[in-house]
Amino acid sequence: FQVDYYEGGYAHISIVNGEQFLVVPEGAEVPKDLDEQITVLQQPIQNIYLVATSAMDLIRAVDGMDSIRLSGTDIDGWYIEEAKEALQNGDMIYAGKYSAPDYERILSEQCQLAIESTMIYHTPEVKENLENFGIPVLVERSSYESHPLGRMEWMKLYGVLLGKEELAENVFEEQQKMTADILGQENTGKTVAFFYISSVGYANVRKSDDYIAKMIELAGGKYIFENLGDPENALSTMNMQMEAFYAAAKDADYIIYNSTIEGDLQTISQLTQKSSLLKDFKAMQTGNVWCTEKNMFQQTTGAADMIVDLDRIVTGQADQTDQLTFLHRLK
Repeated sequence: FQVDYYEGGYAHISIVNGEQFLVVPEGAEVPKDLDEQITVLQQPIQNIYLVATSAMDLIRAVDGMDSIRLSGTDIDGWYIEEAKEALQNGDMIYAGKYSAPDYERILSEQCQLAIESTMIYHTPEVKENLENFGIPVLVERSSYESHPLGRMEWMKLYGVLLGKEELAENVFEEQQKMTADILGQENTGKTVAFFYISSVGYANVRKSDDYIAKMIELAGGKYIFENLGDPENALSTMNMQMEAFYAAAKDADYIIYNSTIEGDLQTISQLTQKSSLLKDFKAMQTGNVWCTEKNMFQQTTGAADMIVDLDRIVTGQADQTDQLTFLHRLK
């Protein structure tokens, strides 16, 4: 995204997918003869219908959750405590998922903006319906950023929308500082495999240009898969037959199991039950087997913390500390 400021506090937002918004300050007049491609958002922007889960933590980081009234995820789908609490106490209400919004509820709450994920493109009629009802739709694309800090930088966009630009700048700068020393270190060369085993027995892995692979590199490690996946395909993951995964990743120094899809693991035996081939992995023999916490992908602002976690693992510091945010060792 790109933001251009104009006299009077107006902000023009251009998003890479072609969407354009003009943020008009509270009390200011909407300019006449605007290009029809530009959507006007008049501040204060309130009663947001938030469907893109990756945006919740970014909005939370700029102290903007009071602007969210409607959620596209119900309470049992959130791992962000503030979101769960808001739904529990009624500050936020469930208004249907992306493909089946509760239009009556959304309209009755006087929604001023819907923030959707790119899943909305699978049901374009929903986007069209919302817009026909006079509700602007912003399609959130932070998850398409290949650099983890680039994903986190989207908090600046929400800072602009909610009139919290300075706070967003300060929070982002603090997050950058967390990784400053790590990014200047020499790479350890230690290899890392990041995956989960699907219910049908495939190993689901991140592509080589994915932001998780980038995190591993920034932390001083080396993602085990080089040149994996078609960069023209927007999907960030791909499935591999277990035999192919074994051949490519069995000598990885560290393996990290992604708990987000198939559930959290606590023991190595739970992991080997998913595939007996994993027993022969080098990392299994050395005890370098880790698992993500389930809140990792919803907590978008945790990119710096995740890089710190990965650095502690590949440099051996995790053996001396339990203070990891998103990872735990399987026993």
